[in-house]
Amino acid sequence: MTTSATPAFDLYGFWRTSATYRVRVALAMKGLPVHEHIVNLDAGEQHSPVYRALNPLGGIPTLVEPGHAPITQSLAILEFLEETQPEPPLLPSERHARARVRSLAGMLAADTHPLITPRVRKYLNASHGLDDAAWRAWQTHWFGTGLRAVEQRLASEAETGVFCHGDQPGMADICLASVLAVMQVFQIEVRDIPTIERIVARCQTLAPFARAHPRRQPGAPAA
Repeated sequence: MTTSATPAFDLYGFWRTSATYRVRVALAMKGLPVHEHIVNLDAGEQHSPVYRALNPLGGIPTLVEPGHAPITQSLAILEFLEETQPEPPLLPSERHARARVRSLAGMLAADTHPLITPRVRKYLNASHGLDDAAWRAWQTHWFGTGLRAVEQRLASEAETGVFCHGDQPGMADICLASVLAVMQVFQIEVRDIPTIERIVARCQTLAPFARAHPRRQPGAPAA
């Protein structure tokens, strides 16, 4: 495990983002120290020259280890943390199992989540005049499309256990819980995903997941 001599990471994030949630959970699971800095998406701070110097895309989150270049993209950060502190593992030891977990994580973090981000909403509002109702329908459609595909796999594949893969939480569970956490913020429901609901309910009993919930972060509005 890590020691008190381990330098703290700097994490640039925002209370409600699914991607920041993922990194918070992984850092907590690994027992790695972190200082979190708020980048207020609602105030446009992600577009500031200071933040763009860290993350040219203006995306959230960014992880900085003292003395090293910033690391962007939540899945890349999770892989980096896995290599930095291998225990407890986020990925199985067997290569086919690792591929399965990465595949599930990608379905959620690369295929589903990016479609409902603020920059997508901004573009659709500006170019197609989407109002609030149309944006909500867009979110519900893409959340549902992604989660129902994941549900089909989790419900039918023998490798699914208490968690997405076996009986220990890992990268796929972090990504799955992150999507449902942000859906709770947006008050969006997808029905008929019992395996997902069972797994996420189990995740939420674990301290790293519970502490990372968007509503428990600095800057979150009162419930």
